Parts: sequence; structure tokens; C-alpha cells
Amino acid sequence: MEYDYHEAMKLSNQLCFPVYAASRVITSLYTPYLKPLGLTYTQYILFLVLWEKDGLTVGEICKRLMLDSGTLSPILKKLRDQGYIIKQQSTADERSFIIMLTDKGRELQLKAKDIPLLVGSCVNIAPEKALLLRDLLNELLENQTADAKGE
Repeated sequence: MEYDYHEAMKLSNQLCFPVYAASRVITSLYTPYLKPLGLTYTQYILFLVLWEKDGLTVGEICKRLMLDSGTLSPILKKLRDQGYIIKQQSTADERSFIIMLTDKGRELQLKAKDIPLLVGSCVNIAPEKALLLRDLLNELLENQTADAKGE
């Protein structure tokens, strides 16, 4: 079959567009639940990482969230100024900083505990399909990350 660039150049034939648009739609579903807590979506996913494992380095958090430190640094500063986290220099490597939740940051988890369920109820897709989609997207991300590392 011959390559048809006219077909290939249609928006409806792109993988990138539905992934991009779906990401925006899903992220926007969080807004009504995060706004009362004074959180952005990016702050929320940072908290998800720290609630799962507190005391990570900035580099470890960047890796988990697939963000660069230039994007993460102002978020960390704001959360530190709000009293949710503390940033300490690592004793193992003075170039690294450890991010730890304060009591206020840990208490926020209780206020946010229902968000996954609330957002999940807004997604108009069967739960098993949502899990499959999540798994496929994670596979895509893992493969791309491995390819970028030359694995």
C-alpha cells in the first residue's frame, strides 16, 4: 500500500490530537474539586507523588511527573510559602534537595481523598475501558522513556 500523505495529514488520523484533547478534557474535570482546595492540577499531581512517598528529591519528583525542574521549582516555592511542604538540602548530596510534607500538607490528603472517585464518576467511559486506556497510555510512556534512554 502506497503512503498517502493527504490521509496522513488529516487531524482525525493523528494519535497526538485525541491524546492531547483527552488530556485537556480530563484535566478540566478536576478543576471544580481542586479549586476549593486552592490547588492547580499540577500541584495536585505533585501532592499525589508526595502522599505516596514523602521525602523525595526534586529530581525524583521531576522524573515521576515527567516535568523539568524549571517547571517544578515555582510550584514547590508556592507550596512551601503556603506551608504545605518543606525543602531541605540533602545530607547525601548537597546539590540535591529533599521535599517533605508538613502536617498541613498531610492533612490536605484527607480533604482531597474523594477526588479520584468524583472525577472517575464524571468520565463517560466504562470503568474497564478506562483502566485499559490508562494501561495503554502508561505502556506508551514507558516505551518512549525507554527509547529516549536507548534501551
